[in-house]
Amino acid sequence: MLFSSNIFIFIFLPIVLFVYYFLLGKSRNLQNIFLFIASLFFYAWGEPKFVLIMLLSIIYNWLMGLLVNKYRDNNKISKLIIFVDVLGNLFIIFIFKYLMFTINNINSIFDLSLNVPNIALPIGISFFTFQAISYVIDVYRGKGEAQSNLINVGLYISLFPQLIAGPIVRYETVSYEIKNRKENIDDFTDGVVRFIVGLGKKVIISNNMALVADKAFNLINSSSSPIEEISILMSWLGAISYTLQIYFDFGGYSDMAIGLGKMFGFHFLENFNYPYISKSATEFWRRWHISLSSWFRDYVYIPLGGSRVNKYRHILNLFIVWLLTGIWHGANWTFIIWGLMYFILLIIEKFTSFDIDCKNKKHNWIKHIYTMFFVIIGWVIFRSENVYVALNYIKSMFGIGNIILFNDVFLSYIRQFFIYFVVGIIASSPILKIAKRKLKNNIITNIIYILFILIIFIICI
Repeated sequence: MLFSSNIFIFIFLPIVLFVYYFLLGKSRNLQNIFLFIASLFFYAWGEPKFVLIMLLSIIYNWLMGLLVNKYRDNNKISKLIIFVDVLGNLFIIFIFKYLMFTINNINSIFDLSLNVPNIALPIGISFFTFQAISYVIDVYRGKGEAQSNLINVGLYISLFPQLIAGPIVRYETVSYEIKNRKENIDDFTDGVVRFIVGLGKKVIISNNMALVADKAFNLINSSSSPIEEISILMSWLGAISYTLQIYFDFGGYSDMAIGLGKMFGFHFLENFNYPYISKSATEFWRRWHISLSSWFRDYVYIPLGGSRVNKYRHILNLFIVWLLTGIWHGANWTFIIWGLMYFILLIIEKFTSFDIDCKNKKHNWIKHIYTMFFVIIGWVIFRSENVYVALNYIKSMFGIGNIILFNDVFLSYIRQFFIYFVVGIIASSPILKIAKRKLKNNIITNIIYILFILIIFIICI
């Protein structure tokens, strides 16, 4: 069930809100039980058989949390429990997400013919598994109490607002709110507005940018001589389209998740902070998918020693983090190459005189162009079906084997989607946020703002 679907907006969400507030409003325990059941139903709507996998993850990590809490004072036993917990969670991800990829590569490298099982991928498994790991580790670190109630652990791991596409909610962030949250009308209305804004990003901008990106990448995928079928400007248009598509898709879902969380009294941390205004790859990853980058920082990079080690170990730590970041996104060499590209960029920025903080504002525009160039190239690799397609697409962007600057396809798509590009570029910068902050807060501006939000909602529907 998608947040942007009519069945979610007009049936599932209103029913859940009605039962939560009007029928169960006086009992936090009953509210938590109901939200847990509603979240399982939400997940089962599209993946009924995989609910069992989620329930297995919930029970496993609930038991690990109780054990690590019991033996927290015994360093050796508690660390062993953490190791077993992480190993068990990663084993689940490996079986469903990476086993087929691994066997295919073994067959290719060693010229074997091992049987490759056809295993369907449970939606959101990377998100809810990382949250499950966060629960046990945060309990071990004393950043949240161990839940004796299985339902509360299940609610944290399966809570439907962030279940499918994040953000990755750390247990320490919401541990108190599981039993002690305070709903209020201000949070609820802020949540509704945030949900509609996210809905607009997804439906109005991302979905339209996807049409352009799909056309460009299909020209590469479907042709026997792919570079001859796409013009240079169309390849750049497709790459820029996907750059906007993935931001407003992912960012839109994060906004909707944060808004839904507020409706039920939960406060999730921000996941995006205008990443396309960045002036370095380092800054980009401070602004893009913040919940993932901070998860790897706190649960992988720092435990490995972070930057508090010698230069070569520091480089190794960064390599491990970015290799895992690439692998986390999917079982394809394109994701691994994409992750390692950022590893190389970050190494260059950290160990050279590159001014990460951009104190010399005179050169900021150059740094912004440099950053967005590699971000766009990275998204081409990320979007491509395989490395061969990625190389062909990048070659077409630079006119290698293709001397056609533009053609009728490019002109048609730029005319049809020009307004969406303008809106997308403006909305990916803080211009509107700054303008809203500078406007006087009075009844006229409030009415205009309300009408603006309502218009977005109507257009989306």
